[in-house]
Amino acid sequence: MVRRRRLAGDAGMNTAEYAVGTLAAVAFAGVLLKVVTSTGVFRALTGVIEGALR
Repeated sequence: MVRRRRLAGDAGMNTAEYAVGTLAAVAFAGVLLKVVTSTGVFRALTGVIEGALR
């Protein structure tokens, strides 16, 4: 019974960890999107792709 009570206290821990992990992933995706769509990076990627197609 002691073990059951101790585990019952952590019932929401996994959900909270997933929520924080998901929030971090979304924030990272937002920053990555902003970097990739910036003018300098866009021009560099376009240059690499055009060079590969020639």
